Amino acid sequence: MILNENQKDALSELINIAFSRTAASLSELTGDRIILEPPKVDVIPIEELQERLLKEINGDVATVHQIFSGPVSGDALLLLDHQGAIRLASLVSGEDVEVDYMTPSLKEVLMEIGNILLNACLGMFGNLLQLHITFSVPKIHLEALNVMLDTLVISQQELKYALIAITQFKVKDSSIKGYLVIVLGVSSLEKLLESLEKIG
Repeated sequence: MILNENQKDALSELINIAFSRTAASLSELTGDRIILEPPKVDVIPIEELQERLLKEINGDVATVHQIFSGPVSGDALLLLDHQGAIRLASLVSGEDVEVDYMTPSLKEVLMEIGNILLNACLGMFGNLLQLHITFSVPKIHLEALNVMLDTLVISQQELKYALIAITQFKVKDSSIKGYLVIVLGVSSLEKLLESLEKIG
């Protein structure tokens, strides 16, 4: 089940609106102008997710992970490579500390960034598609990419697809690549696509 051009455009538009809201919230929070570039969106079978992300990210990743449920349910993740996560959290918090590990205060900032972004995207799906979606409290993980992805593939009760949106966070003079990944079962993806057709 691959998206046709109209579905891809509608989905990109939906996520773009959510990203704009996130950028506005983060800018307000920090007092700095933060821009999220319009995302490149794609939907792929979950088996292809690791290969796809390994082309983009090497080594450890910082992940803010949120589980959501309702008529459309699944896992939502904000992924950054480890150094990118530290840089983004430092820039947003205004801490100009040159550290190469994630301090507890930087973890909190990253969690807040992830929380705002994931809630904006999931909230947007809920509002526009008129679906009631509930979210769990997000969790932050620092681990190797394959370890993180293995936990998503385990307990596979149905075919799963991954919606990937790749963006750049632009903060001050820095540009940091981020990945939004939403993992959906086939029935949730069908519901999402049906709802997109109605609003399209």
